[in-house]
Amino acid sequence: MAEEQRCYGTESDPNCKTATTAEPTMSPTQTSEVAAGSLELEDYDLKCLFCRIARGQEPSTELLPCENEDLVCFKDIKPAAPHHYLVVPKKHVGNCNDLKKDHVELVENMVAVGKTILKRNNFTDFKNVRMGFHMPPFCSISHLHLHVLAPVNQLGFISKLIYRANSYWFITVSVIVVSAAYKCI
Repeated sequence: MAEEQRCYGTESDPNCKTATTAEPTMSPTQTSEVAAGSLELEDYDLKCLFCRIARGQEPSTELLPCENEDLVCFKDIKPAAPHHYLVVPKKHVGNCNDLKKDHVELVENMVAVGKTILKRNNFTDFKNVRMGFHMPPFCSISHLHLHVLAPVNQLGFISKLIYRANSYWFITVSVIVVSAAYKCI
């Protein structure tokens, strides 16, 4: 099986796929202006790809319509299923190990956005959906991001391993919510 090249719009390599083919809701300039005005510098990591995407500074990544002002959503550059989206907070949160009790609402909002995106794309069989997070050190980007995958029964062999529910490297939302709820530190 040939491995696809991973790129996030920072290179002009013709072999790179763009992150999405969905119609953008606003121009990259408008998105950049809105995102830049809504985040403080301490919530942003200049070196973080997802921080730049959240601010609209990666023009090859088209943001999907998202009704939550604290989150952005876009298609995964390397989809494991016909519907594979990433829901990302605009504020920089390192990874799921950094989640605490006060982040439970954020995770619940990320799930709500994921479900909304699936509905907008005419997918409503929520028994055939997997939502979760990669555990460090298996995170490709150290910025919290929820994988929304559907339909799960169409995952390929390798993807079934990579996104295996509640494995050592990928945990579902229900597990992370319980874990974060008990962290009081």
